[in-house]
Amino acid sequence: MKKRNLFLGLAVIAVGFTSCKDEKETQAEKSVDTYVVYVDSLGNVADADAKANWEAIDASYQLRVSEAEAALENLKDREKAQERINASRAKYEALKAKMEADMQAAAPAAPANPKQQLRNALFGEGKIGDDMNFDWVNKDNIHSVYQQFIHTAENNKDSYTREDWDEVKLMYEALDSRKNTVEKEGLSSDDNRKIAALKFKFGPMLKANRMGAKTEEMKEAKE
Repeated sequence: MKKRNLFLGLAVIAVGFTSCKDEKETQAEKSVDTYVVYVDSLGNVADADAKANWEAIDASYQLRVSEAEAALENLKDREKAQERINASRAKYEALKAKMEADMQAAAPAAPANPKQQLRNALFGEGKIGDDMNFDWVNKDNIHSVYQQFIHTAENNKDSYTREDWDEVKLMYEALDSRKNTVEKEGLSSDDNRKIAALKFKFGPMLKANRMGAKTEEMKEAKE
């Protein structure tokens, strides 16, 4: 009788253990299925709606993928489940890259820094940045660089502020410094003479306009 009761007790424990194990595996399969279905469902969301709610979509995704990954340890066929997870992850990452690219393209461009705008006008778009690198100026193009710089400053002299003239002076001195290097690298005598003529005309104009802008600023400040 005792042996029979013992056998029945062990059988109940075994059934309970199996039931518990089956329940965990069922829940694990559900987690993986939920994740896969969620990713698939995103393909039916209109792009405009997805972009407008992307933060919520991504947060929901991260929760589901975490649950799916955690569920692997309770699955018999982990390899197959992992393949499903990986396939959905790749699908989501492709969608995410597209959404982020579209949102970035649609975002309004940040207004250019006034100082950078001035440098772009004097030298060309993006030629001189915060690094003040003039290595692109060489013996073959330095004359044209001076021409653009000086003609641009002359054409805009009436609209420049004191800060603008300070920047023009800084850039002009930096260009002159680069010229000293270029002269040692084979600058032709003809180009050197042409640059000297440009500088002879521009130097006094720079000084006069810079002083005039400073005087005007002080006058306005007093008023």
